[in-house]
Amino acid sequence: MYLNMFMITIFMMISLIMMILCSIISKKTFMDREKNSPFECGFDPMNSARIPFSMHFFLIAVIFLIFDVEITLIFPLIMVFNFSILNNWIWINLFFMLILLLGVYHEWNQGALDWTSK
Repeated sequence: MYLNMFMITIFMMISLIMMILCSIISKKTFMDREKNSPFECGFDPMNSARIPFSMHFFLIAVIFLIFDVEITLIFPLIMVFNFSILNNWIWINLFFMLILLLGVYHEWNQGALDWTSK
């Protein structure tokens, strides 16, 4: 019992020392103005802070949030699989996936997913 605890403690100490050494060895000392500047999504930190917000970036963020929430709605469908009637479960999943695919198609058709034009 005590031998196992001792071995676990030794293993954890060795792992900690190895992680600290790897962190020290892998540090890059190259300092660059762009790498050291603060980063805000959708903004260029080298330009003026008074530039209007990018509407394209905002739309992409909203689309991401919508699809992220929809993915969280898929998890209960997976958990209910064992307790539901297979035919009903398949139809509900197909309907849900159809709504997701129609949403992606609509966003693609409207040009919201076209990165190169904006």
